[in-house]
Amino acid sequence: MEASTVPQSVSNLTLSDLRERYSLIRDRSDPFFDQWLLEAAALSDFEQQALDRLKRNYENIIETNPLEEVVKRVVVAPLLDLAGFFYQPPFSIRAEVPTRLLATEANQTYTSSIDVLDVKQQFWVLVVESKQSRFDVTSGIPQALSYMLSQPSVSQSPNRLTQFGMVTNGREVVFLKLNAQPQPVFAQSRIYQVIEAREDLPQILQGLKTIGQQS
Repeated sequence: MEASTVPQSVSNLTLSDLRERYSLIRDRSDPFFDQWLLEAAALSDFEQQALDRLKRNYENIIETNPLEEVVKRVVVAPLLDLAGFFYQPPFSIRAEVPTRLLATEANQTYTSSIDVLDVKQQFWVLVVESKQSRFDVTSGIPQALSYMLSQPSVSQSPNRLTQFGMVTNGREVVFLKLNAQPQPVFAQSRIYQVIEAREDLPQILQGLKTIGQQS
């Protein structure tokens, strides 16, 4: 995707802005992710062992050298690989220009960034990177939806009406589903904890595998 298709000032967008610009609404009754988990196949021993290793790697690095790159190197890349789809045709991963996020607290301004991965223009991964804990995973949701809504394929292809997104800050993950027509409607999963909740990491992988099968 060319940089010119990215909405201007995307870092400043809010869900209210998207409601005004795109008539976007949220469907809070759509249990898409819970339904996926009910239908998902159990993980193999190999997949579970890989997740255990991912967790150990994350815990070790975050304690000894908590750099921003930890998110991509230790969480996102291994999960996309384990899902078994996203590094193989017909998928194609492309990195977008990072977007900046700002937060003000007690007269201090904190800066974070979002790295955007476009996977087949139907699945978007947004990584919120910060050395501070002030940026929770939901801070990236408006930006994710903005990228998804801005794609030409949303309006031009009747077979590509549904897009998916994953937003993560390394500690947390939330999944998004966007149906673009006749009126843009999105739903989101609950927030999943990568490390703190034992059952969440396997469910994150199961969700990624389901996206790969549907995309």
